[in-house]
Amino acid sequence: MKAITVGLAALLLSTAASFAATAWMEADAGGSKIFTDAKGMTLYTYDKDEAGKTNCYDKCATNWPPLKAEADAKAEGDWTLVDRTDGTKMWAYDGKPVYTFIKDQKAGDLTGDGVGGVWHIAKPD
Repeated sequence: MKAITVGLAALLLSTAASFAATAWMEADAGGSKIFTDAKGMTLYTYDKDEAGKTNCYDKCATNWPPLKAEADAKAEGDWTLVDRTDGTKMWAYDGKPVYTFIKDQKAGDLTGDGVGGVWHIAKPD
């Protein structure tokens, strides 16, 4: 019985970890590693955010949709969760909330990089 319980616990932990990892992935963009969402859409950071806190709401969030996290999502390594004022959660890499960009039409588009001088492609450290 103990072996079954330990095995079940390990399976549940690996399932939770894989679920979190499917929210984002690493991709190659012109020889550089970047982060994308599960659909391959480029992820961006916003200079006006604070560590662990988003400042992108309303029209900003319409143009820069946050990478939403499920209510029961768990932080994993450098990937953490940020609480939004509407009660939802979003993902952050190294404390920086991450977003997609409404003008990116297909996987691999990078049109949000440098917008307003405050949006940047999210990249591994």
